[in-house]
Amino acid sequence: MIKLHNIQKSYHIGNSEFKVLKGIDLHIKEGEFVSIMGSSGSGKSTLLNVLGILDNYDGGEYYLNGTLIKNLSQTQAAHLRNQFLGFVFQSFNLLSFKNAMENVALPLYYQGTSRKERNKLALEYLDKVGLKDWAHHLPSELSGGQKQRVAIARALIGKPKVIFADEPTGALDSTTSLEVMDLFKQINAQGITLVVVTHEDDISKMTDRIIRLRDGLIQGTQINIPEVIH
Repeated sequence: MIKLHNIQKSYHIGNSEFKVLKGIDLHIKEGEFVSIMGSSGSGKSTLLNVLGILDNYDGGEYYLNGTLIKNLSQTQAAHLRNQFLGFVFQSFNLLSFKNAMENVALPLYYQGTSRKERNKLALEYLDKVGLKDWAHHLPSELSGGQKQRVAIARALIGKPKVIFADEPTGALDSTTSLEVMDLFKQINAQGITLVVVTHEDDISKMTDRIIRLRDGLIQGTQINIPEVIH
C-alpha cells in the first residue's frame, strides 16, 4: 500500500538548509496498523505530511497503492487524498460553527454529494462511533473524547484505504485514549490501513508494528506480539 525509497526532505530558513528526512525506506502493507515514534525533531510529523500528500519531498520515491506520488498539482494531490486517505489530528480540527453531523459530512461536500445524502451518511458514521445522539451538538458541547470520535467518523466517511492519525490521543486522558485506540482497532479489523504518530509507549504497543525515527532516519522497527491469556 505504501512504499518509500530513500525519501529526503529539507527546509530552508534564510541561507540555512535543515535536512529533516535523510533517506527513509519504508513499506507498509495493506491492512497493517503501525505506529511511528520518535522524539521532537526526529522527523515524524514531516514524514506524516509526506505520506499524507500534504507536503512534497526533495528526493527518493513514494508509491501509494502503486502510484508514484511526485510533482503532483494541487488538484491531483487533493483527488488522491479524497480517494485514498483519511486524517485524524491531536487538535481534532473540527469547525466550531458546525455541529457534529455537519463536521462529519464535510468531506462529502467536497465530493459533490447532495446535502440530504451526506447528512444521512454522517448520521450513520456517528452511529458507528457511538455518537448519533450527539449529532446536533457543537464541538464546544462535546468532551475531548467525543470530539476525537467525531473526527474519526469524518475520516471514515470518505471510505479511505489509509487513515493517518497525528498524536490522536495527545489531548486525551488515559481512559479515553484507550477507548480511541480500541475504536482504531475495530476500524483496522475492517481492512483499513492505519498509521499513528505517537510519543506514548502504551499507545504504540497497541499497534501491530512500531517504526522508530531518530534524526531523520528509521532507527528500527518492532513487531508487537499480542499477549496470550491462559
